[in-house]
Amino acid sequence: MINSYIDHTLLKQNATKDQILKLCEEARQYEFASVCVMPTWVKTCKEALLGSKVKVCVAIGFPLGSTTTETKAFEAHQALFEGAEEFDMVINIGALKDKNNDLVEEDIVAVVNATGGLTVKVIIETCLLTDEEKIRACLLAVKAKAHFVKTSTGFSTAGATVADVILMKETVNGKALVKAAGGVRTLEDVNAMIEAGANRIGTSGGVALMTQTEMKTAY
Repeated sequence: MINSYIDHTLLKQNATKDQILKLCEEARQYEFASVCVMPTWVKTCKEALLGSKVKVCVAIGFPLGSTTTETKAFEAHQALFEGAEEFDMVINIGALKDKNNDLVEEDIVAVVNATGGLTVKVIIETCLLTDEEKIRACLLAVKAKAHFVKTSTGFSTAGATVADVILMKETVNGKALVKAAGGVRTLEDVNAMIEAGANRIGTSGGVALMTQTEMKTAY
């Protein structure tokens, strides 16, 4: 079932507590892999998901990635303290484009170290990168011992593509997993991303996807 692939996501700046609690309720009902939220909601989600297998995933340095390394590490450590179990961090995209590989790697290492070995997913924002930059970002994430590379925040000019998932999967070569996020809204999208090599799907449309699956199974 696709539910085990889904990070059920709500990262809007106007998200309310009732919406976050509904997100958790849906994630519990459909047994999604995680809920993915902003840091302010980590504690709320942890309490709402007590007794379930759904993990709390938090966005770090989101959505621009241009906060300092120290800020990202602190944000991650605080989220860890409040109950986060997975961490989706945005790289410093400008530094990558400047070929400042050391800064990009230091950012990732700082979050990996701050989270005590828990799952770190590195968002590289593929729509802003050339293929060379995508490859370099993935290799830096692997070098920094991140667990996933992730296509997109969903807040930039475009989201995940099959071609990017394939490229990222080939680049990490089994040393990390791949998360596709941004614009993944239909069963066809999900199946295409999984077939391309995605191990996790980030989407705000998890319930709609599960409803489509249930309808398809009924016929």
